[in-house]
Amino acid sequence: MTNKQDDLSFRCGHRARLRQKFLDGQLTDTEILELLLTYAIPRRDVYVLAKRLYKKYKNIHNLLSSPVDLLVKNDGIKESTAILFKIVYYLTTLEYKVALDSAPIFYNQEKLENYCKLLLCNKSKEEFHVLYLDAQFKLIEDQLHSTGTVDWTAVYIREIVRHALNLNARGIVLLHNHPTPGTTFSTQDIAITTELEKSCIPLKIKLYDHFLISGDTMYSARNMHFL
Repeated sequence: MTNKQDDLSFRCGHRARLRQKFLDGQLTDTEILELLLTYAIPRRDVYVLAKRLYKKYKNIHNLLSSPVDLLVKNDGIKESTAILFKIVYYLTTLEYKVALDSAPIFYNQEKLENYCKLLLCNKSKEEFHVLYLDAQFKLIEDQLHSTGTVDWTAVYIREIVRHALNLNARGIVLLHNHPTPGTTFSTQDIAITTELEKSCIPLKIKLYDHFLISGDTMYSARNMHFL
């Protein structure tokens, strides 16, 4: 058997062992990343690449949530691999969104927080989302209201209220991110929250909270007592 055949045989056997360890629930995070890479890069040994990526990004979430244009700057990562990462990331987010659709979103605070973090962690620009809720606090729609710059995004209160009425929503949750970690609500964030709450009161629409994702932390306007 040639060295090339030996190498192919070893890779096939190693990947089969990785798959079995995954089924047995015995993989480390680095091995999970290695297994994922085998589906994107089928003809190469990806062990070293997996270790290098994990060391750089610290955890799988940071890797999967990175933008495609930054992922492809890593040696060994082509667009097809980056897209596979984003598909896995989207499916993870979707799993939490389905849970918010089927039960009151405050029923499981951990799932709500995970969804918000998955949605906005590691984004390079500010995004402003509005979660519209029905009378049972279930999610009707997560609307991407606007996308801005690294430190600003537009918020149109009349549009939020109008859309809530169109959906017959009875509750609203605001959600946005600060790309710079460790930054809490700005004065403008607080003013927007207060103004929207006042606009909703006559319409019997409840503004339940305004969440801010900054780094790996989620801040709550209600918990910080300005809502």
